[in-house]
Amino acid sequence: MAAVWYELLHVCRQTGARLGRVHTPHGSFDTPVFMPVGTQAAVKGMSPDELKEIGADIILGNTYHLFLRPGHEIVKKAGGLHKFMNWDRSILTDSGGFQVFSLADLRDIKEEGVIFKSHIDGSKLFISPEISMEIQNALGSDIIMAFDECAPYPCEYEYAKKSMEMTTHWAVRCKKAHKNPEKQALFGIVQGSTYADLRQESAKQLVELDFPGYAIGGLSVGEPGEIMNEILEQTVPLLPQDKPRYLMGVGSPDYLIDGSIRGVDMFDCVLPSRIGRNGTVFTSHGRIIVRDAKYAEDFSPIDTECDCYACRNFSRAYIRHLFKSGEMFGLRLATWHNLRFLIKLMENIREAIKNDCLVDFRKEFFTKYGYIK
Repeated sequence: MAAVWYELLHVCRQTGARLGRVHTPHGSFDTPVFMPVGTQAAVKGMSPDELKEIGADIILGNTYHLFLRPGHEIVKKAGGLHKFMNWDRSILTDSGGFQVFSLADLRDIKEEGVIFKSHIDGSKLFISPEISMEIQNALGSDIIMAFDECAPYPCEYEYAKKSMEMTTHWAVRCKKAHKNPEKQALFGIVQGSTYADLRQESAKQLVELDFPGYAIGGLSVGEPGEIMNEILEQTVPLLPQDKPRYLMGVGSPDYLIDGSIRGVDMFDCVLPSRIGRNGTVFTSHGRIIVRDAKYAEDFSPIDTECDCYACRNFSRAYIRHLFKSGEMFGLRLATWHNLRFLIKLMENIREAIKNDCLVDFRKEFFTKYGYIK
């Protein structure tokens, strides 16, 4: 049996969206799924038990940040990332590529790998496909990602082509360097910016390498949503039906629904915790900024349709008071709510797929949320 394998449960007759289940050495999770991001071996503001309470079955760790501190060797000595952070469910780690490539003024990309400056102390460091595999093997996550280059948006065709070709070369090297395939599944990452032919070529090359799963990278980096959807429509059908498909860095409700409609199984994003810490929260009728003065005497929950701890126990007025007073509990409650909102959204998406009505669900959600005027 492979380290990670995908079970297709149902295909929505309205859309072709997939209801599935991914099995890993640390348990299974239903798809489509949203994965909370625990950048530095912690989802900001949340304990492992709280994450379980909101329904999280898989979270992310960040290879770049864990490489810088505490260092993958320390995590390995602790017994791996699961034991280090006391999380006994599934973990996916990214390759470090996106973080390294976002340091545009601090890095130098070569075929061998990337030389970059630490954002912590400015020291010069190097990550290659082999080093990314070494780090992720030491972390012991269930799903690990091939080292890739995430091309910026917009970018010229020739740059996107060279970047895509290097990503394929690096994927070959990652597969060769991966030391723990029986316990950790290595996913390839399709690149090619917004160019359909490059995406198709990238998908073809990676499928030939026969990875246990495939990610679509380099989207949600500034391009319009219509372009992202077009790229998904052109790319997802080229990926194997019997393996999971992961759209990297996507977490807004509209993108989660539209990505699911186009056959994506897995999503992640820092959005819910990041905006939550700033006082912005999702509701079934759109986002609100709970810090605003108009909520000072609003004693209703953040969202009357939400079942999270924050909405069951506290009012908008109270949470606003916490933010205005600088109390950390306010940040925690907003984060808690936002994460549960997206996880509950995915539960509803899965139910709609099961009932063959995802188009109807989309229309109802978008109208209520305010996407459709």
